[in-house]
Amino acid sequence: MHVLLCEDDELIASGIVAGLQAQGLTVDHVASAGAARALLQAAHFDVMVLDLGLPDEDGLTLLQALRQRGEALPVLVLTARDTVTDRVAGLQAGADDYLLKPFDLRELFARLHTLLRRVAGRAVNTIEHGPLRYDPSTCQAWLQGQPVDLSRREQALLQALLHSRGRVLSSEQLKDSVYGFSDEVESNALNVHIHHLRRKLGNDIVETVRGLGYRLGKVQP
Repeated sequence: MHVLLCEDDELIASGIVAGLQAQGLTVDHVASAGAARALLQAAHFDVMVLDLGLPDEDGLTLLQALRQRGEALPVLVLTARDTVTDRVAGLQAGADDYLLKPFDLRELFARLHTLLRRVAGRAVNTIEHGPLRYDPSTCQAWLQGQPVDLSRREQALLQALLHSRGRVLSSEQLKDSVYGFSDEVESNALNVHIHHLRRKLGNDIVETVRGLGYRLGKVQP
């Protein structure tokens, strides 16, 4: 899961980034609405965590602008504004969820996975694909009932493919899901992760679509 965190409090932001990365998520952090706009145009994200008290623009204004231009990115509002009026305003502006400060990182992590599950139309966390089962909330994979140890990058790659089953993802789209915007990525890094995923889960887990990119492989009978 690739998360865009828009939070101007550096202490809070550093804690969120460290906590979510420890759970296997890829996180990019910005401290202003302007930086968030720029990054949303430059990279793909699965979900956005948005503080409302930003230095250059109110977070609700940013959220309304995103929705008005048709941006469907799931957004979790993270704020100290705790009145019912504030929560209603956030939801009406287009927020998908609303979490009050102070908060527990475990709850934030769970809510982010719930948002993605809702977008994918799933009622449970576990995703099944033939003999493969994967639970994004615990970062655990099983193949034919046996646990499989995946690195953080391999998990991010697998999640991107599972959430986009049936669709072809370009190399750039997959890199956006696996790496942060500021990460230095070697030219063959994605191919290495795909190779490792195929070695651990079977060659058919990732299908190469020549000239276009990759997609989740078909379930073999």
